[in-house]
Amino acid sequence: MRMIWCVEDDPSIREIEVYALHSTGLEARGFADGAEFWEALEKERPELVILDVMLPGEDGVAILKRLRADERYRDIPVIMATARSTEFDKVQSLDLGADDYITKPFGMMEMVSRVKAVLRRSQPKQPAALLKLEGLTLDESQHTVTIDGQRITLTYKEYELLRLFLSHPGMAFSREQLLQTVWNTDYAVETRTVDMHIRTLRQKLGDYGRYIETIRGVGYRLEGNHDQ
Repeated sequence: MRMIWCVEDDPSIREIEVYALHSTGLEARGFADGAEFWEALEKERPELVILDVMLPGEDGVAILKRLRADERYRDIPVIMATARSTEFDKVQSLDLGADDYITKPFGMMEMVSRVKAVLRRSQPKQPAALLKLEGLTLDESQHTVTIDGQRITLTYKEYELLRLFLSHPGMAFSREQLLQTVWNTDYAVETRTVDMHIRTLRQKLGDYGRYIETIRGVGYRLEGNHDQ
């Protein structure tokens, strides 16, 4: 489970931050100042730090500088908590390598949302995959599709549909799931749009189009012996 550290000198705010993170399934610890933070950092490593700018002793900006200067800690994501009126703190924090900032006073749900967004962005990038179905190849690094070595031209949505199918062989997708995943919506586009794109994708894939099977009353899936 991911551990989030909250460096905040106000005990009431610190307790609320930790509670809010716990309530959404994240582990969290609170620290009142930089001294406590550095002592704990020698023993364990957080997944992300919410760092208040205004702290007694060493302030948040100084702590951020030290983190980014130390190769052991420089890749730890940091969200700076800044006062609403101090725009300089926000700009300075981002220039020094903060991943995001949040202005006080802020709602706990906003804080949690920003934490999750930064955690998603900071995930290690997976190497681009080469997805294959016999002579059909989709190269994610070059964003190309070839059939027996010959490149074919797909629209963006057709490409994303094929990539989804090749990444999940044998998995059935409803039209609604395809709308949510490929079109990033579940209401703005009619489900017949999915059928139209599947039809044109099958045509462009030629003989390989037969591997995209229609599941009556459900949606579509890709069948066939292929490997990633």
